[in-house]
Amino acid sequence: MTHTYTATVQQNRVPEVTIDFWLIKLMAVTMGETAADYLAVNLGLGLTVTSLLMTAVLIVALVFQFAQKRYVPPFYWAAVVLISIVGTLVSDNLVDNLGVALQTTAIAFTIALAVTFAVWFAVERTLSIHSIFTTRREAFYWLAILFTFALGTAVGDLVAEVFALGYLTTGILFGGIIAAIAIAYYVFKLDAILAFWLAYILTRPLGASFGDLLSQPQEYGGLGFGTIITSLLFLAVIVCLVIYMTIVQRPAAQEPMEAELGESQET
Repeated sequence: MTHTYTATVQQNRVPEVTIDFWLIKLMAVTMGETAADYLAVNLGLGLTVTSLLMTAVLIVALVFQFAQKRYVPPFYWAAVVLISIVGTLVSDNLVDNLGVALQTTAIAFTIALAVTFAVWFAVERTLSIHSIFTTRREAFYWLAILFTFALGTAVGDLVAEVFALGYLTTGILFGGIIAAIAIAYYVFKLDAILAFWLAYILTRPLGASFGDLLSQPQEYGGLGFGTIITSLLFLAVIVCLVIYMTIVQRPAAQEPMEAELGESQET
């Protein structure tokens, strides 16, 4: 008797971590900051209405993303942009509408993210983004992404506003920290999963700082380009990068998983 095995290939549902990944992620978080400000302030929708509207749009985007069962750049990056906006709004609502201090908000989201990672690891025994093959793993992934954006927003605002370092200095500070993480990973062999998630969290305040620097009026320490021009600029870059990824890049990493489908007998 012999066993017949068939290799079942499951596709990763998130992209490989490349320079393109970090570039478009930085653009997405920058646009998340300026777009949230544009909708809530410039259009006069207010935080509550903007939050409800963008949360509804995000849910629709995630439904399409989960339905793909593989990495499809337009669906994935649309979800990232929208979850960046919603993450910003969640933090802003706590601070501006509910009066929660930025320090408290940052601590709360740190705890929420830590709990998410703990439960994710307890259930799946890995936090690797290279094996997001199932709906449950993808759900953990997007929940963690939401909390990284909310945490990054709170930390960025805390440093720029409460500590009064300003947008440019804050951006340079977080850029330096991310560079240090990269050096620790490439030179000192920092754990890849830890390095990825630390960098992912910190790109949020990095992008938000430069987004505010470009969009905010000069009297508030910005360059005065406004949220419309800044948002459209970064949206154009995102669209171009997504088109490039869709046409040029290889499919996301795949990992064969052997599954026993049946038995056959030889006589």
